[in-house]
Amino acid sequence: MSRIALVTGATRGMGRAIAFRLARNGLNVAVNDINLNSTELTDTQKEIEKLGRKAFVTIADVSNEKAVEIMMKNVAKELGMANDGLCPIEPLIEITADEWDRVLAVNLRGVFLCYKEAAKVMIAQGIGDKIIGACSMVGHMTMPLVGHYCAGKWGVRGLTQATAIKLAQHKITVNAYCSGSVETQLADSCIEQMVTYEKVSKEEIYKGCSPKIPLGRIAKPDGKRKFCLFSC
Repeated sequence: MSRIALVTGATRGMGRAIAFRLARNGLNVAVNDINLNSTELTDTQKEIEKLGRKAFVTIADVSNEKAVEIMMKNVAKELGMANDGLCPIEPLIEITADEWDRVLAVNLRGVFLCYKEAAKVMIAQGIGDKIIGACSMVGHMTMPLVGHYCAGKWGVRGLTQATAIKLAQHKITVNAYCSGSVETQLADSCIEQMVTYEKVSKEEIYKGCSPKIPLGRIAKPDGKRKFCLFSC
């Protein structure tokens, strides 16, 4: 039986790169994003099919419990990664309660719902499986201007470890990759906002980041897809 994978946030950046890498290595892939990105999602599906693999589009808001439940059931029928994220840049005293809730809804609640519903399907199948989530380096360290993002990623780290211990009895492994700075649209958006708040240029921000990275450069999305393939 062909191996399958579900990749959320699959229209761009790391999600898209991961979906392609999995397809190139023989997996059939279900790709997810919100309705706003449906056109890009269809493009991702077509590219996967060109690689000779089956691709299934499933549109859902990962912060909506019912939508995630339906998504998991549909993927299980058609063809078993939570990769969405929001990272607005703003000082803690300027973050509204609504903004806090919005970021945590996607970055933490969304991961929780995907883990939960994926686990239900995998336990019912009884063959063991793998769940991979998206954490971040800020799940181990903090950064200014992204207090809500840090809170969400620390939460993902703890949730992943707790879920891994619980699901081990079902031969289901649970891991999350903690990436550093990666060249994605989300990262570009963050840097543009930092330029405004810090009153510095993009070049200065990049120059400040690079010395802290052992390889001396910002990562490419392709690097994360290799880890996900290995973990699968």
